[in-house]
Amino acid sequence: MSEKIELLGLSKEEFAAEVAKLGEKPFRAKQLWQWIYNRGVGNFEEMSNLSKDFRAKLAAGYTITRPKIVTEQISKDKTHKWLLEFADGQRVEMVYIPETDRGAVCISTQVGCAVGCTFCHTGSQKLTRNLTAGEIVGQFMVARDAYHEWPSPSDETRYLSNIVVMGMGEPLHNVDNVFKALKIISDGDGIAISKRRITLSSSGIAPKIPLVASELGVRLAISLHAPNDEIRSRIMPINRKYGIDELMKACQEFQKQASWGKYITFEYLMLKDINDSLDCANQLIKLMKKYKILAKFNLIPFNPWPGCSYEPSPKNKVTAFSVALEKSGYSAPVRVARGQDILAACGQLKSQKIAPKAQD
Repeated sequence: MSEKIELLGLSKEEFAAEVAKLGEKPFRAKQLWQWIYNRGVGNFEEMSNLSKDFRAKLAAGYTITRPKIVTEQISKDKTHKWLLEFADGQRVEMVYIPETDRGAVCISTQVGCAVGCTFCHTGSQKLTRNLTAGEIVGQFMVARDAYHEWPSPSDETRYLSNIVVMGMGEPLHNVDNVFKALKIISDGDGIAISKRRITLSSSGIAPKIPLVASELGVRLAISLHAPNDEIRSRIMPINRKYGIDELMKACQEFQKQASWGKYITFEYLMLKDINDSLDCANQLIKLMKKYKILAKFNLIPFNPWPGCSYEPSPKNKVTAFSVALEKSGYSAPVRVARGQDILAACGQLKSQKIAPKAQD
């Protein structure tokens, strides 16, 4: 007996090809797409406008598999974290950060991470594998299930309004699957999250950065965290391969190719006595002006995790750093840490193993 084909993660063209193989008319592919991605239905029997024969053929040869929820945690500030498991037993974490009338889902792209940033909990877990397009899309569908946002609501009414691709893993080390997944998520006939509400965050895989504009068209965030190569190479080993000069030139190219959303958000984690001096702030300003980058900054208080030696920068230094950037014309808000009590804040995600239950 042949293995069933997984429908989650297939492109629209691949959907059409599978429907054609079953001898169905082309419009059936759009109907099936809408049942899965607009209405969130995972059972072929519930797809009432498909013929019984078509539904039987789908059930015999195809499957729609969401990730399995292993654990869920909700923070005192309402941040929601899931530990999700895939068919092969590998796991990732996903987080939803709610605001008053909207919120962002932070999705993962790899099991573990090969970048190895020294301040990141995920980086302490070595890379196991890339996620498939279906596993990436499936994460957001699990979040939609939890908040009952099926059928796909309008922009004005949805609480899960934004997606940030900055969970576990480096998205630009998994370009094909990430790009395919985000095209599915942003398709207007299905989940329909606007590209303007999707942000891809990278640690700086310079050769792939322009593709975020030319092939995907979503917003870009760069995990910068230092104003010079000496500091950045110490805390982010990826900088030894793609230094700041190469990274800034890639950002310039992104901005040339972006049809909208040209501003790049630079994530900057404030680490005590590492990168939080006013001299560092001034170097950062000079860097942006040298390369003429349209930039805004997101200053992030460090969120400690077990076994990490770094300490958060004092509030007065964070404030002074922010003021220096603002005076030079750059937006530089200080991010409010969310979900710290459940290790759901920036840099804290890790797909830890669950201890087995004791035998009776």
